[in-house]
Amino acid sequence: MDTSVNTARIVPAEIVPEGAGVTVYRTIGSAALRNYDPFLLLDHIGSDNPKDYAAGFPPHPHRGFNTFTYMIDGYMAHQDSMDNRGNLSPGSAQWMKAGSGIIHSEMPQQENGLMRGFQLWINLPAANKMDHPKYQEYPAAAFPVVQTPDYTLKVLIGRFADAVSPIEDTITQVTYWDVCITGSKHFRHHFPAEHHSFLYVFEGNGQLNGQNVAQHSLMTLDANEGRFDFIAGKTGTRLIAVSGKPIHEPVVRYGPFVMNTREQIDQALQDFQSNRFVRDRAWIKEGRFKKP
Repeated sequence: MDTSVNTARIVPAEIVPEGAGVTVYRTIGSAALRNYDPFLLLDHIGSDNPKDYAAGFPPHPHRGFNTFTYMIDGYMAHQDSMDNRGNLSPGSAQWMKAGSGIIHSEMPQQENGLMRGFQLWINLPAANKMDHPKYQEYPAAAFPVVQTPDYTLKVLIGRFADAVSPIEDTITQVTYWDVCITGSKHFRHHFPAEHHSFLYVFEGNGQLNGQNVAQHSLMTLDANEGRFDFIAGKTGTRLIAVSGKPIHEPVVRYGPFVMNTREQIDQALQDFQSNRFVRDRAWIKEGRFKKP
């Protein structure tokens, strides 16, 4: 391994309330790291106390970006304004393209008191911000797993070696892996130098390129051209490894709307307030979504 790589930036997670009071660990989207092009937000839901997430994420709008939600423990019920309904189970995931506008709810449900998962917001370029919304849910068995003596890697987006995920991001070329590293063993890789890449540790601790890394910490990798050597702590480490191609466009964000200009944000607010926000309507007649 090349030991001449630069040191990575380490961003400890902030604990913040979200939705109707759900507690999350936030790194990207926090005060320390507002954006990490093309990534807008990374929330880690991790709790064994049902009171932390019982209220869930009631109906709310999105416009201008993609979301990727990955469940590790517990369940997440989904409903949206295109009449999509689903219930993410442990190991499953969903890819949602908000595009021109979608309203949805996400209601967590515990399993043996546990609720763990991630949501990543991925920006869309100006040419795609008003695309038609799309939604797809994938069971745990859809994602290939690579096993070596040193680590086990689940391919959630993109590919690793010959293992290919059913999710391919052709716009920002996102790669997303769930990696379990055996105690004191190495996980080495080299993401594309032109990408912005990061690791987020959610179990255990370790060392990245010689730097100590604690649990609930995110490490950016673009400064060392995506090359890294992560050594797990004695009891092992579990992390997500993510990489994507930057868009290099202005980011103007107001809550659940991410556009390129303030005028576009104002238009999104006007559309939402005047009931013109959802262009592809398929309103659910029963449940949380009512025809206006």
